[in-house]
Amino acid sequence: MTVAPTPPAAQLAPAQGSFPAVGHDHTVVEVHDGTRWIPVVPYADLVPGRGVALLLGGEQIALFRDRAGHLHAVGNRDPFSGAQVMSRGLLGSRGATPVVASPMYKQVFDLKTGACLDEPTAPDGTPARLPVWRVRTSAVAS
Repeated sequence: MTVAPTPPAAQLAPAQGSFPAVGHDHTVVEVHDGTRWIPVVPYADLVPGRGVALLLGGEQIALFRDRAGHLHAVGNRDPFSGAQVMSRGLLGSRGATPVVASPMYKQVFDLKTGACLDEPTAPDGTPARLPVWRVRTSAVAS
């Protein structure tokens, strides 16, 4: 199965149930592959302010839980270096826009649209943007 990113202009769905459920239920993070929601990791396993890399259908995705509990999923490949490193990027904001800075050359990307806020094109002439996936949480019984 191949994971298809949402169109670049698509916005990420806000995290639903941003905190783990109480009792025997567990909150799981799900990523939409273009067809269906795929459970990927327990929400409680994500460290606020840090990213993790996921492999779905051969595509690497960088999944982030920010300090406010919101989730973001973008492509893990840095368009400037070609390295699969965006999950190791630094989270922050530019104004009200949540962003991730690449750990390679420090370009900053909007986590909602994937657009690079520093440069419009990558060195190969393609648009400098990360694919964006919809992400949510779901409570599941254990």
